[in-house]
Amino acid sequence: MILVTGATGLSGSAVIHEFAQQKAPVRALVRNRANAQDLEALPTVEVVEGDMLRPETLKAALRDVDRVLMISSASKRMVQTQCMFIDEAREAGISHIIKFSGKESGIGFNPNHFRSTWEHEHIEDYLEHSGLAWTHLRPSQFMQFYLPPAPTAVNVAKSALLLPMENARLSPVDVEDIAKVAFALLHSEGHEGKSYDMTGPEALTMAEVVEQISQAIGKPFRYVNIPLEEMRQAWLAAGIPTERVDTISEVLSERIRCVDSRVTLDTHKMFGVRPTTFAEFARRNAAVFRGETMPL
Repeated sequence: MILVTGATGLSGSAVIHEFAQQKAPVRALVRNRANAQDLEALPTVEVVEGDMLRPETLKAALRDVDRVLMISSASKRMVQTQCMFIDEAREAGISHIIKFSGKESGIGFNPNHFRSTWEHEHIEDYLEHSGLAWTHLRPSQFMQFYLPPAPTAVNVAKSALLLPMENARLSPVDVEDIAKVAFALLHSEGHEGKSYDMTGPEALTMAEVVEQISQAIGKPFRYVNIPLEEMRQAWLAAGIPTERVDTISEVLSERIRCVDSRVTLDTHKMFGVRPTTFAEFARRNAAVFRGETMPL
């Protein structure tokens, strides 16, 4: 039995849907079953309610589980949440935890300047010393970051992407690629004690990103490089929590400093997953960028 935590989030949901597409059984841990109706409808998915911060709620989720793909939101309690879960998994006799982690693609990116990266590294270290078999899956930023209503400044009405990124290059990866790799990793052997980094196949400036969006939607889509503080105020006015705004601001500041990004496709190759280009991603989501529909 395989358990995926954080199953209603962007990454967890993509992994669960990959299991369903492959007609493979999986157990999905959710905090609120009411938010998991789409997962409940998938025939190979067993939805279990529980809270990673409340060990007494996890007995049903952890029963008879061999491997766990551990995902949780990047909240201010991420370290506490995942470390407590590792302890409970060890007590339950889980043999192997695959941590859905992260690694920025920016060349020279300093994790000490970005709390989320530092927190992932802290949890990785805790897991490595837990006595459990471990594997780290470390994608870079997601292509889905550019889809409204993600906390970018994609203004569909104005056909514009507003971000304080100057001419920095990023190499975002499609979450669906990550889900395919996660599925393959969870169903194969020999990954204990290993870390797998992932990026997309290209390092792109924001000008190149909007050029590919323009081609996908058949009309101009422009990039506006705006000051970070102006971006922060827009996010706060939109109701995005201050904690989330601070986290995004930290990573944007560091990305501006690190103007180039590495491209790492070894993980794609190892697991037989063809890397999705941003052009393909933009075509797949053309209706979203045109404002005709919302992302799935």
